[in-house]
Amino acid sequence: MSGYEPRSALGQIVNELEETAIAILLGAMTIITFVNVVMRYVFNASLIWGLELTLALFAWLVLFGMSYAVKVTAHLGVDAVINILPQRGRRILALIAAACCLIYAFLLLKGAWDYWAPFAGFEQTGGRWFPDGFIKTRDQAWYETEQIPMPDWLRFIEPIFNQGEHYEKLPRFIPYAMLPFGVALLMFRLIQATWGIVTGTRDGLIVSHEAEDAIEDVRHMNQGD
Repeated sequence: MSGYEPRSALGQIVNELEETAIAILLGAMTIITFVNVVMRYVFNASLIWGLELTLALFAWLVLFGMSYAVKVTAHLGVDAVINILPQRGRRILALIAAACCLIYAFLLLKGAWDYWAPFAGFEQTGGRWFPDGFIKTRDQAWYETEQIPMPDWLRFIEPIFNQGEHYEKLPRFIPYAMLPFGVALLMFRLIQATWGIVTGTRDGLIVSHEAEDAIEDVRHMNQGD
């Protein structure tokens, strides 16, 4: 099976969120880059914050993409051994792989939260591998981006996160927020995929075969199909 279509209301919401966000991010990156090129070569000026914002949007795109790729089975993998096993063996290995991915995603989520939390004035979790409660953490919510300006419509967050102090640039916790959010989406997709393997609606985590697909495309082109 090439993918797993979300059937629950939550699955549909997450699916729409991912697809819409990916489209918006791609469009925004294209527009900002195009405007910057035109301003530089035509008006001898530039959006000084354009590069930093584009890099942030690209990071968001990658984090959205890693969870969406689980949903559409676009992640690549080596399945030479798996393919020689019977169906039962393939399913067992798929479940083992899914369990490993879930453990990894959980550890990644803890690390993502612990990295982002200080920038938002929240507490990190204790424990090296698994959280054992929240610990006192130095507030770093006053950290700002290098060049991205602070939009006036976001000024309402200053009393909440910066003790009423004025932000000159966009606070870092806003672009960094995608880190725990993106990993949480990844875990959701992995749970969804694992359940699909358990129920038999999905064969495994990986179905994409980029090399074989490219060869097949070339064969069709040579044959004039």
